[in-house]
Amino acid sequence: MNGTDWSALGANLAATAATALTVLLATFAIGARRGLHRIVDIAWGLAFAAVATVTWLLSAGHGDDGRRLLVAAATVVWGLRLAGHIARRSRGHGEDPRYTDLLGKAPGNRTLYALRTVYLTQAVLVWLISLPVQAASYSSAPLDTLAYCGLALWAAGLAFEAVGDHQLARFKADPANRGRIMDQGLWAWTRHPNYFGDSLVWWGLYLLACTAWQPALAVLVSPFLMTLLLTLGSGKRLLEKHMSKRPGYAAYTARTSGFVPLPPRRTPRRAREETK
Repeated sequence: MNGTDWSALGANLAATAATALTVLLATFAIGARRGLHRIVDIAWGLAFAAVATVTWLLSAGHGDDGRRLLVAAATVVWGLRLAGHIARRSRGHGEDPRYTDLLGKAPGNRTLYALRTVYLTQAVLVWLISLPVQAASYSSAPLDTLAYCGLALWAAGLAFEAVGDHQLARFKADPANRGRIMDQGLWAWTRHPNYFGDSLVWWGLYLLACTAWQPALAVLVSPFLMTLLLTLGSGKRLLEKHMSKRPGYAAYTARTSGFVPLPPRRTPRRAREETK
């Protein structure tokens, strides 16, 4: 055993489930009143920050202080940066096409359907994905080489997604780029630098919880689930479905990696012809 206080961790899991639920229900109330459910994307990062903060407060006296502070700060910084970026990006815009399409297929009451399929689902996902943050906070193991490797991976992921978001925002701000596909900077190496960065962040946080095989195995679901969401769930898959109608996107996908950054490929003739 690695000194994890399992009984205290169990109580923390209950408290953080309530925390995630509270944040998403409050967001639902605002979204339903405004008729704008895209604000749930802002709450996504805020909910992770709230769970990390509650865990840090409750774990005092149960886990190593250095590990507790590091994992809480890392999660809060990531969550607040993401929430702030999405808030700035969505300012002045209407509903996200993803939610328009989803709620357009709602059987019955659209508002209740949004509550079930969007808000409550995200509350559960926040809780599950936050498991490494919670487990790490209740470990008495001091920071070690693996923990610092996790911190390095987290920092690389945060930098990657922040730079990618900044490059895209600057590209969109130039009127000359209206209707064009962003294929510069990190976006020339991967079609989703922000999603790839998110994945690295959570694999890094996972390493911070790997103080013994028991917690490491128990929280392995977190980085796997986040990566699956980003690649096969509501991230990459839905965005590319929407972007596929844009002129030039076929050629972009032909030469650019879908997730892991790789040198751009030479565009096949067929893809070039589709852009004409």
